[in-house]
Amino acid sequence: MVKEDMDITLPSFFRCPISLDVMKSPVTLHTGVTYDRSSIQRWLDDGKNTCPATMQLLHTTDLVHNHTLGRLIRIWSDSIRTRSGSDSSDPDSPANSPPPKLTQHQARDLINQLHSNESISKLASFATDSDENRRFLAAIDGFPLLLVGIIGGNVSKEFNSAEEAIRVLSMILEEYRDREQLAKSMIDKEYLSSMLILLKKGRLGSRIATARVLESIAIDAESKLFIAEHSDVIPELLKLASSESDPNAIESGLSSLICLSIPKRIRRRLIRLGIVPKLGKMLSDSNLSVSSTEKALKMLEMASACREGRDQMCEDEVCVSAIVKKVLKVSSSATEHAVMILWSLCYLFGDQKAMEAVAKSNGLTNILLLMQSNCSPAVRRMSGDLLKMFRVNLKCCISSYDTETTHIMPF
Repeated sequence: MVKEDMDITLPSFFRCPISLDVMKSPVTLHTGVTYDRSSIQRWLDDGKNTCPATMQLLHTTDLVHNHTLGRLIRIWSDSIRTRSGSDSSDPDSPANSPPPKLTQHQARDLINQLHSNESISKLASFATDSDENRRFLAAIDGFPLLLVGIIGGNVSKEFNSAEEAIRVLSMILEEYRDREQLAKSMIDKEYLSSMLILLKKGRLGSRIATARVLESIAIDAESKLFIAEHSDVIPELLKLASSESDPNAIESGLSSLICLSIPKRIRRRLIRLGIVPKLGKMLSDSNLSVSSTEKALKMLEMASACREGRDQMCEDEVCVSAIVKKVLKVSSSATEHAVMILWSLCYLFGDQKAMEAVAKSNGLTNILLLMQSNCSPAVRRMSGDLLKMFRVNLKCCISSYDTETTHIMPF
């Protein structure tokens, strides 16, 4: 971990999603997610056939070296050596050697010094090393509560400590046996105010961690409303999801928003904040990961349940066109969300503008091709409904569609 007094921040996308260490040989799966070669190779050698980050079934296990990311990591590493005053090119020199890793005994001793920002930083590094370390920290009586106390303290004076504490808490919360009780203790204005400060002013890593903690403590309808209606929590999560290029930031922001948007009035607030055009713009980005694409479509599906959301989608050709393009070639989950949105706009509510936008985006072709694929029965039924609706309302579009695929039309 880079010391803060060096003013060099480790970009989160330099970390392998499996080991959470800086990648030495970044390689990319066909799902678009990049891992360190040694970590993903161990995963595949264990007989697993899914992408660890997205859990998408792997149709091929080919690993493509990410040369661009590799060069960026080397440049970043060189800048650290320059800032630290090390001119040695010897990889075995002390200046280039990684700091020794903590033992569990040393980690336990550090917990008794949590008033020190340096000790929390060391524990954060310890937690990133392995699942075993995270389970070890989560099992120490009172440790998560100590972290919560730091987060809920005087954040203005102890900002760095609060940032490190939220990072550690986000990593061990899933392993904590009394997570529900801990979550209930954090549904408090004082804690939410502290986390909001971290969302607004924290470094990207702590903002991502804060979004994950907020999602974890939103355990029921009451807590979701309490969090979502606290000051600027929703706008800041939307900013995290839509204004950052980091895939972890996009995913954590969207995942938290999906969790908090189950109450309809929160969805309406998000729609007023402009989430529909923001998501349409995100979906138009060809570099958006599979998991982020699925979450963006899920959020739009939730927005389509509100009249205001449907109105914004129907007025935004970019959004409708982006949804149409995601009907195929992403994942079965993305397909289902995309078809559900189009079915809601065009069939259930029969919006003429939406149908025209779908036709203009070559949506009929995609729907016809989808019905020839191995899609789910629900997707097939919705696709059939859409084709029937277009036959009634846009006969010219159907009649001009002259390819070998017309034989599968269900009418």
